[in-house]
Amino acid sequence: MPTHHPIAIVGAGLGGLTLARVLHVNGIEAVVYDLDASPTARTQGGMLDIHEDSGQIALRAAGLYEQFRALIHPGGEAVRVLDRHATVHMAQDEEHGRPEVDRGQLRDLLLGALPDGTVRWGAKVTGARPLGAGRHEVTLADGATFTTGLLVGADGAWSRIRPLVSDATPAYTGVTMVEVDLLDADARHPQSAAVVGGGMLFALGTGRGFLGHREADGSLHIYAVIKVAEDWASGVDFTDTAAAKAAVLEHFADWHDSLRALVVDADGSLVPRPIHALPVGHRWNRVPGVTLLGDAAHVMSPFAGEGANLAMLDGAELGRALAAHPADVEAALAVYESALFPRAEVSAKASADNLVTCFRDDAPQGLLDQFAEHAN
Repeated sequence: MPTHHPIAIVGAGLGGLTLARVLHVNGIEAVVYDLDASPTARTQGGMLDIHEDSGQIALRAAGLYEQFRALIHPGGEAVRVLDRHATVHMAQDEEHGRPEVDRGQLRDLLLGALPDGTVRWGAKVTGARPLGAGRHEVTLADGATFTTGLLVGADGAWSRIRPLVSDATPAYTGVTMVEVDLLDADARHPQSAAVVGGGMLFALGTGRGFLGHREADGSLHIYAVIKVAEDWASGVDFTDTAAAKAAVLEHFADWHDSLRALVVDADGSLVPRPIHALPVGHRWNRVPGVTLLGDAAHVMSPFAGEGANLAMLDGAELGRALAAHPADVEAALAVYESALFPRAEVSAKASADNLVTCFRDDAPQGLLDQFAEHAN
């Protein structure tokens, strides 16, 4: 007989782990299945700004807020906005309630707060099917199966659980980001360190730009953003770092050398990331025994900075709903989804609008106008 779990979460990202932790705090057992072989199988990305009205609420619900405060990167909320000539249009160091933390350290905090064995590593989910009465059978890549009374898809943009509730699939936004790193920046890349500053960099132009931030370890994490066809990256040999740099730099031929140097001097390989999003307002009808959170529910472009924050809030809110309705899973899911859908729609619309704003013909003016509006 296959193993049965009352609650099974697919995906050990920030959202899935937050859900597992909030359930644990409330005395509810859950198991998390993740395709990675171990917690250290891959890097977890760069810095995250954790918002007061979402990510920080989730961390309080998880009982981890004070531990989170110890991870904050001092000065990480600094922002610089440049144009393609490297002219500085805005530089501010004020704090705005969105402290920066390293994504990997935040994930480790959540993992360390769960009972041993909660996460089953090296367990890639390949599909799931309903068994009736809200139960589901989940199949793993090795052929093993398990059943569950509540199945939560926290498995990202290309979720294997989403088809149980929705036919929607993410669509290409028209933008590809190419990820690079500059290590030990103050010593090895002082010019780039000065361009980025102590926190976040926006260097924007028509249809392209550089987004970057300083990491807690002194490295610079940079995204070269370009409006290109969805298959652009497949035509570039990213195993050849010199060729990949040349392909990216073709899009920045008339940009200032100090900005081009963010790619020219990059350490290690370049990683292309075509940006996809689900339709703004994505939602589904209530399906017994299954729901989604985070990118599985509402993947969006990163231009509102909401993805990780919403995933964590989703996890916390779902956990609290289940704790409040211990004998009625369907009531809990209805409460959770009734708040999830409008919340995600607002953020998804902001993300889509900001993508247009950041790279319009008069960039970076659109972003500068937004900062000025929020300051008033």
